[in-house]
Amino acid sequence: MKYRDKRVLVCGMAKSGISAAKLLNRIGAKVTLQDMKKREEIQEPQLLEKEGISLFLGANPDEIILDQDLIVLSPGIPCDLPFILKAEAQGVPVISEVELAYSLTPCPVTAITGTNGKTTTTTLVGQIMHAVKPNTAVVGNIGVSYSGEVERLTKDDWVVAEISSFQMEKAKSFSPYISAVLNISPDHLNRHKTMENYIAMKERIFEKQVEGDFCILNYSDQVCRKMANKTKAKIFFFSSKEPLAEGIFLDGDMIRVRWNGINEDLVSIHGLQVLGVHNYENVMAAAAMAIAAKVPTEVIRDVLKKFNGVEHRIEYVTTVDGVDYYNDSKGTNTDASIRAVLAMRKPIVLIGGGYDKGVSFDDWTKLFCGRVKHLVLIGVTAQQIKESAEKFGFWDISICQTFEEAVNLCKEKADEGDCVLLSPACASWGMFDNYEQRGDMFKEQVRSFEKQK
Repeated sequence: MKYRDKRVLVCGMAKSGISAAKLLNRIGAKVTLQDMKKREEIQEPQLLEKEGISLFLGANPDEIILDQDLIVLSPGIPCDLPFILKAEAQGVPVISEVELAYSLTPCPVTAITGTNGKTTTTTLVGQIMHAVKPNTAVVGNIGVSYSGEVERLTKDDWVVAEISSFQMEKAKSFSPYISAVLNISPDHLNRHKTMENYIAMKERIFEKQVEGDFCILNYSDQVCRKMANKTKAKIFFFSSKEPLAEGIFLDGDMIRVRWNGINEDLVSIHGLQVLGVHNYENVMAAAAMAIAAKVPTEVIRDVLKKFNGVEHRIEYVTTVDGVDYYNDSKGTNTDASIRAVLAMRKPIVLIGGGYDKGVSFDDWTKLFCGRVKHLVLIGVTAQQIKESAEKFGFWDISICQTFEEAVNLCKEKADEGDCVLLSPACASWGMFDNYEQRGDMFKEQVRSFEKQK
């Protein structure tokens, strides 16, 4: 689609929405930026207006949608709002911010989705690609707006994009050269309503791929394995549970590659700086994508050995009085927090709870006996998690009203040789702006314990 002189409404004034509006404005569109916040709640709105961007604030844009040639949605905007349905019924196209940026991308795209591991895998793929394509853009759900990066790219560059289910809801032509679905477990059902809808949004990442493209899938995940029959792209499986005749797999302590003429040991897990089977899966997925992109295995191996993980994902913070503290604030669903619990090698004092996304906690809480020493709960899901844990015979539970109180209680409950793990299995909304803020507060308070000594 040509954007010059088009009347475009961008909904949502978070980072991606503002970046999309500025991008469209620079390439000649007539842009209106809308948000439910009132003008006084927006930081320096006059700066956007000076650039030529009109603002529509404090209300849904029902009265102006039929004046638009295009509507671009930020990922946080639900797609079933009445004004969106009305616009589409009247023939006004509605696309996602990712779709907008993709339509202007001149180079190959690698796109990563799944329930868990996206940020770690995206970061790792980005580091590998930077080694061979220094101008690689790492964008998307990782916290860097795709729209803010696309103008600097040339045909010789590369995009590595973390893609959420929200970002796929209004993707129309999005078709990466290399796609990956890491795993599937229940998440965001408050928005997608059913697992079928949630899985369908994940599958859109490879829906438009063609022969000659590549799709990396988790052979050990039954839902992902079935996706192999739904794309024209060449499948590259990874597996943490069994050897593969073709693919990349964990064989004891060694990650091995058998694919497209390559038959070699890539790296031992003891040569990695990340912990847990879930991270070995992330490493295999990232390596598979890099191999599909024709990055030499010696380059991949070197980056894998140096990679020390990402912030807020089973991030070691410090040791105080013989107790190790780990920040897994990015554990925003049960599957992620299951992986964190299983990765710990010491008795755990665990902080859980937060925003209710409408899922069961049973698969997580049934692991507690024999692993978790004490459970400290916060947020609106505290009572639900408590009842789930008690159902499986786990009773060492406290509920705290504030996050600070919870972290202090963990310090009291943990003895030398234990670990304290923040892995909430819930989103942060309600108590925090985002999971980063939650993790940063945890680290700050834990480090204050060192100063108190």
